[in-house]
Amino acid sequence: MIYTVECSFADPHSEAEWNDFYSLEKLPALISVTGFHTSQRFKAISADCPVYLAVHTVDSLDVLTGEEYRQKGGGNFAKWQQHITDWHRNLYSDIGLAPEVKADEVLVLSASGPEALIQIGLKPLAMQAVALEKFPEFRWLAVLPQILAPLAGNAPDGVHFYAPITGQLTD
Repeated sequence: MIYTVECSFADPHSEAEWNDFYSLEKLPALISVTGFHTSQRFKAISADCPVYLAVHTVDSLDVLTGEEYRQKGGGNFAKWQQHITDWHRNLYSDIGLAPEVKADEVLVLSASGPEALIQIGLKPLAMQAVALEKFPEFRWLAVLPQILAPLAGNAPDGVHFYAPITGQLTD
């Protein structure tokens, strides 16, 4: 299943420290949880969406409600909570492992259907929200070569582009 966490961060003075914490401490802790298989962070390069996105491959909702997840950092944002805005979590139907997005690629997410992704030559993976917020109910994701990222400025509503902040961690 694909577990997504999206948010923005409202304090520019501590944002770099928060990003270091998330990328260097939180992601490695999460990937060590039994049932986590991949983890990767992204930063939006398109407007009108949360700035940060984390995409994880997990076995099931039980992984996110388990004690090991809580002990190893699931939801451990107390120090940063006051600055986290536009926070959303979703668990999407199984599409296999989340695709790895390399440094010269971008992740494209669409909540408005697969057509816009297909029109630019991509083969989007369809996901249906099955737990947590369940909104948007459907999303399509694809990986795009970064050289085509300028398309982000002309993207239809509901289509967002994300550059990788980290490489994909695997179990």
